[in-house]
Amino acid sequence: MEKYCLIPQPIHPCGIERLRAHGITPAVGVEACRAAPADRVVAAIYRSGQFSRTEMAQLPSLCAIGVHGVGIDGIDVDAADALGIAVFNTPEMNTRSVAEHALALMFALTKRIPAADSALRTGHFAFKYEGGLRELQDAQLGVIGFGAIGRATATLARGLGMQVQVLTRRPVADIAAMGLRQADSLSALLANSDIVSLHLPSLPETRHIIDARALAQMKLSAYLINTSRGALVDEAALADALTRGAIAGAGLDVFQQEPVLRDNPLLGLPNVVLTPHIAASTEQAMTRMANAAVDGVLRVLAGEPPASLVNPAVWPRRRQP
Repeated sequence: MEKYCLIPQPIHPCGIERLRAHGITPAVGVEACRAAPADRVVAAIYRSGQFSRTEMAQLPSLCAIGVHGVGIDGIDVDAADALGIAVFNTPEMNTRSVAEHALALMFALTKRIPAADSALRTGHFAFKYEGGLRELQDAQLGVIGFGAIGRATATLARGLGMQVQVLTRRPVADIAAMGLRQADSLSALLANSDIVSLHLPSLPETRHIIDARALAQMKLSAYLINTSRGALVDEAALADALTRGAIAGAGLDVFQQEPVLRDNPLLGLPNVVLTPHIAASTEQAMTRMANAAVDGVLRVLAGEPPASLVNPAVWPRRRQP
């Protein structure tokens, strides 16, 4: 019987080719996923979007759901667990790419690159006399969350000569050994940072960790960077703060709702740099994530646990291919 793997959003061609080489037909794109025979779908690889209990229940042969990246907030893991479906993600495959993007947003803001590009294209060469540009060396960077991407961002920033403080529960001695400082509290980090970079998962306790109160604790000259999860930031509060000049600017790659609605007030603000969730979309990261996702699918179908199983309790009672 022909087996299918649902891939609603495209992944790197190397992953598609490997699935085909192992006798699995990739259904790439939303329409192809809808057209795939429900009883022959054995796996799915998701980059974004929602995978609900209702959708899972319609796929009686589904054994594995692979997340192309780290965040699993779009997957109903409880439903998968109840149905005996293994869920895994692909952590640390995009670490370098996302960390570099965080730095790129910092450069774009402090060097006013989007505004400078627009000025030159419209004949405003005198933009060079307006000022407002900054160096990153010696700037105070506050890193909230110290997983793999937070650590990589801190390391790159230190290489640029930035002073880095982090908010984490790791031992102070470990942080000091990396040449970093540990912030006493979120409030202290916000108040002392020239740039604040978010690197937290989307959890109930992290939702809107940056709200109106948090933004009010930041310097008027500070920038906010978010390459992590859109739910971490109260976008209405951020738009208000940016409009009032309560902070200098923001660089965002992730949003509360994606695709971003055209009436999102952030789209019309000149002191924000926006990118469409592309931090992890480098050629290198896409290759690594596609291969890791396909590895996970092949391992589950071969009766072996994937490298990063999100719901390990399901394994002894998992569906069999």
